[in-house]
Amino acid sequence: MKFAYWVPNVSGGLVVSKIEQRTDWGYEYNAELGRLAEANGFEYALSQVRYIASYGAAYQHESTSISLAIALATERLKVIAAVHPGLWQPGVLAKLVASADVITGGRMAVNVVSGWFKDEFTKLGEPWLEHGERYRRSEEFVRYLREIWTSDHAELNGDFYRLHDFDLKPKPVDVAGRRHPEIFMGGNSTDARGMGGRVADWYFMNGNTPEGVAEQIRDVTDVAAVNGRAGAVRFGLNGFFIGRDTEAEARDVLREIIDKADREAVEGFGGAVKQAGQSTGDGKGMWQDSEFADLVQYNDGFRTGLIGTPEQIAERMLTYKRLGVDLFLLGFLHYHEDVQWFGREVLPIVREMEAAELARA
Repeated sequence: MKFAYWVPNVSGGLVVSKIEQRTDWGYEYNAELGRLAEANGFEYALSQVRYIASYGAAYQHESTSISLAIALATERLKVIAAVHPGLWQPGVLAKLVASADVITGGRMAVNVVSGWFKDEFTKLGEPWLEHGERYRRSEEFVRYLREIWTSDHAELNGDFYRLHDFDLKPKPVDVAGRRHPEIFMGGNSTDARGMGGRVADWYFMNGNTPEGVAEQIRDVTDVAAVNGRAGAVRFGLNGFFIGRDTEAEARDVLREIIDKADREAVEGFGGAVKQAGQSTGDGKGMWQDSEFADLVQYNDGFRTGLIGTPEQIAERMLTYKRLGVDLFLLGFLHYHEDVQWFGREVLPIVREMEAAELARA
């Protein structure tokens, strides 16, 4: 099982709450966090993408630049930069990522985000597409990246993007186990599941119950198989981590986070994302069944249930692993302290449980 963390490159922390969050969005803090994370069992760091202030996030570092900076401050950590089709020309991004991959020795990846925040597009003067069209564009965007990174005479004729006998040099680093920088994407809708099955290397899921996670994994896996990609898609799950010596202590922290929620910001965020989700053809967009308490953590992280003692959290993680989750994408209240606590208290138990299950297989 692999572990990633949300890079706090956006101010306001990972919960929309007035509770103390000993975290910072600046570079020095994030460079040190990257070093702590790779020393405590984390393999990936995902930089958020936000272009304007919204819902408590007043300041933001751009995702590709902060990702490269974190990679250069670390030795092994792989960095994932979230990017928006529609705000990036894919050939320019492909060139940037290829160069960054060479500079970092093969540690760059992208998370292709179809987008839910209309203002980010319209305030930058870019058109806002309807839900299904955003995912169609994203799928072409991924096909473009893969083609330009792997072909010496790249060709693509799509509805949104074109390539004509293009040879990108330098190509990304030749790393064992990957053909090109890994491509992540996420979502919940039928459009997202279809795109994930057809083109993604990794499919990210919002926090959810085991039943909800199993359904998404099954749907994406079925699409992948129909498209000749059986076994090609791996799965990541968002979760907000609250580990304490007793379950009661952990639950008290969760209760305080929710009790001190910034109600205006949470309700504003909830209204925006639910409108985006309702625009899907089948009403299965992200956040459609999220309650107020769920939305206090942007990506429904509380619902995954990584709250309690080290043993409880490790067992919960193994439950999801048995369903097909390959990676946990974690958020924390106090990043430096909590990342170290995870590595010291939880990760050894996870590895022991994995070894025991392997021995019984």
